[in-house]
Amino acid sequence: MPYDTTQNADRVKYFVTGATGFIGGRVARQLVAAGHSVVALARDPAKARDLTDLGVAVHPGDVTDAQSLRAPMSGVDGVFHIAGWYKIGDRQPAAGAAVNIEGTRNVLTAMKELRIPKGVYTSTLAVNGDTHGKLVDESYRTAGGPWLSEYDRTKWVAHHEVAQPMIADGLPLVIVMPGAAYGPGDTSALGETLELYLKRRLPLSPRGTAFCWGHVDDMAHAHLLAMERGTLGESYIIAGPPHTLIDALALADASTGIKAPRVHPSPWMMRAMAVSMDVVGAVIPLPSTFTGEAMRVSAGVTYIGDNAKAKATLGYDPRPLAQGLPQTLAYDMQRLGIVAPRV
Repeated sequence: MPYDTTQNADRVKYFVTGATGFIGGRVARQLVAAGHSVVALARDPAKARDLTDLGVAVHPGDVTDAQSLRAPMSGVDGVFHIAGWYKIGDRQPAAGAAVNIEGTRNVLTAMKELRIPKGVYTSTLAVNGDTHGKLVDESYRTAGGPWLSEYDRTKWVAHHEVAQPMIADGLPLVIVMPGAAYGPGDTSALGETLELYLKRRLPLSPRGTAFCWGHVDDMAHAHLLAMERGTLGESYIIAGPPHTLIDALALADASTGIKAPRVHPSPWMMRAMAVSMDVVGAVIPLPSTFTGEAMRVSAGVTYIGDNAKAKATLGYDPRPLAQGLPQTLAYDMQRLGIVAPRV
């Protein structure tokens, strides 16, 4: 159900990076639905016609090109910096630092120089790395590695060595930390995993691996709440409820009738497989789901955090996985032409 944001219908002009992406696209649409003016950045505006059709002003540019940011950011009332590089097992990971670190520095520097009164920066629970089963809050901080993926590392640097120091220097910024986003249109590693499951091509689900599963529409709405109600300088975990991958796939099994994997390797076995896949991947390109890096981030790892602060202060109210996942899988089954098995 679309969010009713008509109570915030005073027209405000917002700049959004990542508006052609998964969460950013939902944020842009919710802002338009609330009656706001939206300016977005796209490397190829011709590929953002769906946003243009909604009335979004799409400008050519890229967060890695600092000069391309200034004109579209001039005169806006707020900034949502959502754009990010999120790839697991990518053979050219240098783009991670360019987008996640330098791109964030470019956007926040422009925000400071243009004296934009408030911004929301999209970090991630992945900056905490593996929490080893602990449901952490916003005060938790790792020492900075070793990292399981280049995504984790570059987002940690952007959060703790770019955004936080600029906040300390007076930048009017709020940080939000999503968990594992799911929903219709997901092309991430998690989305690929669910698609492999629906196609009956997912051979296993590792033991102990857990995420905080948040529906993309809920996480997008949390961005709007952070802009409206978030305290400057504060961070908010906007993740959904924690579930292991095994439990999530059991829920999927009950919803679709498609059998979940029955093989559940231990963390040490997944780490051993990761070493093997590193060797193979150096010679033969592998699907991202089966790379060594993908194996490591699935080896009993927990990317989980407590959203109590966002619930209490922002009014964040994420739907349970038992509601959101069946809806998502039904959408994907229709998209893929998959018929539920007869009972």
